[in-house]
Amino acid sequence: MLKQRPLSQSTTIAAMHIVRPPFRYALILCSGILLGMGLSVGRTVQAEREIEPPVKQQPAVLRWQDARLFAEVLERIRRDYVEAISDDELIEAAIRGLVAELDPHSAFLDAEQFSEIRISTSGEYSGVGIEIALDNGVVRVVNPMEEGPAAKAGVKAGDTIVAVDGVPVSVDNINDSIDRMRGVPGSTVKITIARAAQAAPMEFTLARASVQVHSVHKQLFEHELGYVSISHFSETTAPDMERAIAALKKQSGGKLRGLVLDLRNNPGGLLEAAVGVSDAFLDKGVIVTANGRAADAKFAMDAKAGDVLAGAPLIVLVNGGSASASEIVAGALQDNHRATLLGQQTYGKGSVQTVVPLSDGHAIKLTTSKYFTPSGASIHEKGIRPDIVVDASDPVAKTPTDKPFVQGELATDGELRLALDKLQGADKLIRRSQAP
Repeated sequence: MLKQRPLSQSTTIAAMHIVRPPFRYALILCSGILLGMGLSVGRTVQAEREIEPPVKQQPAVLRWQDARLFAEVLERIRRDYVEAISDDELIEAAIRGLVAELDPHSAFLDAEQFSEIRISTSGEYSGVGIEIALDNGVVRVVNPMEEGPAAKAGVKAGDTIVAVDGVPVSVDNINDSIDRMRGVPGSTVKITIARAAQAAPMEFTLARASVQVHSVHKQLFEHELGYVSISHFSETTAPDMERAIAALKKQSGGKLRGLVLDLRNNPGGLLEAAVGVSDAFLDKGVIVTANGRAADAKFAMDAKAGDVLAGAPLIVLVNGGSASASEIVAGALQDNHRATLLGQQTYGKGSVQTVVPLSDGHAIKLTTSKYFTPSGASIHEKGIRPDIVVDASDPVAKTPTDKPFVQGELATDGELRLALDKLQGADKLIRRSQAP
């Protein structure tokens, strides 16, 4: 589906990487949005690209003056600090500080944090099958995974999680609550929820299971116009999206006349998934390029022939929550003049981190390059400006009912209605031009 070519030395870009023996992976770290998806993709989502393993190099020798200074500080803390701290804790703190000072996206990862990254890239975990998010100080269910333990037991979107195994849930211990809901398949966990329609809290005892996280949702609207939303980019996203579009084609009797691709509030994900989604709509052209100091930080991804929509109009919805891998897709489709972007300026995450496994299960996540859109533009700390900018106060974007806004729900989603109107108009123009 994709062609990958080396990047010339003169090109500059932004991206992120992971290294896992025996391969190295390029990752784009999602940022800007906290999804408490302890039960779905994990707390972090990356973008991943398999490349050649790096050549082993001899570590640089630390200057003796620097080594002496570090030893002096370490000894002073060990001897005089108000509380006793072990040498292991001091060394780890020093390493964390060293990496964290580089930029907001570089970090030293302990074994648990590294495990979270691996879970997030696989799109599969063992738990109860729900996505959660912080909402006005409470932990709310965003989506019970279809066929997951929670959905089968009756947990619903909008439910508030009050406790897990009797331990109250709060903003301060959300990660602990996430960890409690994960576990060995077949083991059980009790969650207590509050539901608006119920006076008393409800308790569910759930058997954990292996859960596949699917990030793609579809709908068919009138006039044979389709809608596909992508919540994040994982290993299953690109094939799931193509299956969703195939299903929409079948549902429309083979007359799918246009598509809305919704990337609003999508914080990013696997680079390969973003490239695969972009390539599905492109017959040719550059999708993304990246460059850094290391040889394997330089790459370019090109599209191959094959547009799943066969040229039908495409509108991509974006906003300030569209980041990282979402911006790769938006930039590729905009720069190749394949789609019209509608919404608000995107987040602006254009750096690439490499996650390299270290000893004792630790890893380091290090910014190693930047990526650019096909036009050569860097979106880092700038974002992508939509072709059609919709202000939040614009009457067309407002909800015409008393219902709360729900993304993808036609009655409350003004931007979706606008996108469908634009698609219908574009389809009419195409049909007129094709008329004998």
